[in-house]
Amino acid sequence: MRARISLLAAVLALAWVSRSAPAQTATVIHSVNLRSDPSSEYPPIRLLTPSEPPLTLLDATPESGYYRVVTSGGDTGYVWSRYVRVNASPTVADTVIQPGPGLPGSASMVGCGDSLWQHVYHPSRLLVLQDCVTVTGTIVDATANLPHHQADGARHEPDGDTHGWLKVDPQFANLINAGNTSNEDGNLVFEIVCHYTVSQADAKPSCLGFSDHTVIPPIGSHVAITGTLVKEKNHAHWNEIHPVSRIVQQ
Repeated sequence: MRARISLLAAVLALAWVSRSAPAQTATVIHSVNLRSDPSSEYPPIRLLTPSEPPLTLLDATPESGYYRVVTSGGDTGYVWSRYVRVNASPTVADTVIQPGPGLPGSASMVGCGDSLWQHVYHPSRLLVLQDCVTVTGTIVDATANLPHHQADGARHEPDGDTHGWLKVDPQFANLINAGNTSNEDGNLVFEIVCHYTVSQADAKPSCLGFSDHTVIPPIGSHVAITGTLVKEKNHAHWNEIHPVSRIVQQ
């Protein structure tokens, strides 16, 4: 009986470590097809080129010469292993993010290089702590205690943005400040800009001609969220990922 309990404890510990460990990535070094199965017999999902953002490895060991990966856009499939370079696994220390002193946001901010700052409503209300970061954690229902619950778990702001909650993994605990603790149940806020219909008049110009269609993974999903780390100058001065560039379910 004691042996069975010890074995179960070891399995649970391994599962926790696997879940909390930083994801390993791979870089495309030669144009390669993303396929639904590990064989060239299957039609490609799409072509990946060396300009593709790093792929997240879902399995560290190739299957029939193919790695199973997920792209930054959320596409899952297989790539020929000789056409990608597996990057060294980051340690927990490597993933710790040290927020900067903060610079006022503006439409010309670089962010993650995707021009999303052009669609941030009143960008100067945000202090940019880091241009582009990736934070992992679990999506929490930010509407659970509100009179009107949202199926996607995010508050639908009148400026068109999401107000979602991420329960960060332990290595990102330093991103949770007093405002996050007091007003956001200890969660990091993530805002996808122009995701909903804009009802706030002075926010409409920011989303004119642009609408975001990012799929928010279900509540309880473990994800990696990439975007700009900012602090709100208003409200309780909590920290946010705003704007969000991508969300990848892990």
